Amino acid sequence: MGTVSTLALQGSLVAQLDEKVTAAHRRAADFPRQGTQDPGEVFAAPPGTGDFRPGQDAGTVNVEQPAGVDPADLTVFQAGYIDDDGAPTALTDAQTAQMLAVPADGDAHTITLTGLGSYRAVSSVDADGTTTVTALPTTSVSSTVTTFVVVELVVAAIALLVAAAVGLVLVRRELRPLDRVVGTANRVAQLPLDRGEVVLADRVPAQDTDPATEVGQVGAALNQLLGHVEQALASRHESESQVRQFVADASHELRTPLASIRGYAELVRRSPDEMPVSALQAMSRVESESLRMTALLEDMLLLARLDAGRPLASEPVDLTVLAIDAVTDAHAAGPDHDWRLDLPAGDDLEDALVVGDDHRLRQVLANLLSNARLHTPAGSTVTVHVRRAGHQVVIQVADDGPGIPPALRESLFQRFTRGDASRNSASGSTGLGLAIVHAVVTAHGGTITVDSGPGTTFTVTLPAAPAAVPAPVH
Repeated sequence: MGTVSTLALQGSLVAQLDEKVTAAHRRAADFPRQGTQDPGEVFAAPPGTGDFRPGQDAGTVNVEQPAGVDPADLTVFQAGYIDDDGAPTALTDAQTAQMLAVPADGDAHTITLTGLGSYRAVSSVDADGTTTVTALPTTSVSSTVTTFVVVELVVAAIALLVAAAVGLVLVRRELRPLDRVVGTANRVAQLPLDRGEVVLADRVPAQDTDPATEVGQVGAALNQLLGHVEQALASRHESESQVRQFVADASHELRTPLASIRGYAELVRRSPDEMPVSALQAMSRVESESLRMTALLEDMLLLARLDAGRPLASEPVDLTVLAIDAVTDAHAAGPDHDWRLDLPAGDDLEDALVVGDDHRLRQVLANLLSNARLHTPAGSTVTVHVRRAGHQVVIQVADDGPGIPPALRESLFQRFTRGDASRNSASGSTGLGLAIVHAVVTAHGGTITVDSGPGTTFTVTLPAAPAAVPAPVH
């Protein structure tokens, strides 16, 4: 629109200028070569016959062209213009030649005069052979168009700013329902959906579920999706609860017959009656396997209880003492390993205090040290570090063994993950030790990580006990 308006304005102004220069040209062509001049006119006369007429910004060139004379021999009578101070000024030869180059067809043409700028010029030849050229400057046209363009740009810029501001307000207002939908999705995304009973009570408000609008369709679809997800999670939780309850019940019920089997096997093995050696070996194997299965059932029962969210004991526990006891037990169980203990010095010993279940935390250290003993060769060094780090207590169990195979690192804390694929009992491992460690540490609000290189380092981080909790007496 601005471009079309500018071109239209320029064309109108040029047309008006052409009318003025044409009228001035007629007056100049009809004006006698000498005599009185009216103000505002441009005239040309033979040299010495008169003066320029004031009041005109263009110059008029009059050329006498007698019949039969070569155009190269034309004589310029007079050519000049009135400057800004009103003084008559003669055109230079170059400017005169530029004026004479205008086609003598009576139409206005745009020319550029050296030192004067752009002009609209009209040229014609009189009956007596005199060529008259009249020109008016286009300065007023250029100035007006430039001003118009500047005003257009300013108005357009203001209009764009206003339109952008209004558009932003309107867009934000129209997107408020979408913001509420996004808020609902974000709140649901922050819920712990990977474990336990999940209730997705958050829904998109009814005002944002109008199917007649695009945002309403998105809101309704999100509500439907949340409903399906909630049902799926409820079904999953119910299934997991049933399996967990079955494992717990089975583990609990099987402990009694296993204890009976172990007792009878031990009774037979200690019988004073003479028995074949093979029978005694068989009874010994029955007893050892019943012990192993009892340990497995105990581990499964513990994991089922932890999965069910059974509360653990909550009392002050000194991890320094637990580390000392665990290393002492490990040294007795694996004398072929080098067991080392790195404890805080001096008063820092009291900083390793946490609130939790003493028995379960002992089991964490026992399982980690047992894992290091079973999966490292004889002569390996295993070091237990205990230190305070801010509001946390950190326990590290590091060994210089061969490390963990990369294929096992991702599933290391999953249940029944073992280094030997055959799941034999030669190592005495049930594949639940690290799973129990992970479950107990998580139940205490802590974390466990592993770094294997060569060498393996398990890092357990637990929240430190508040300062007001008294340390246990040993």
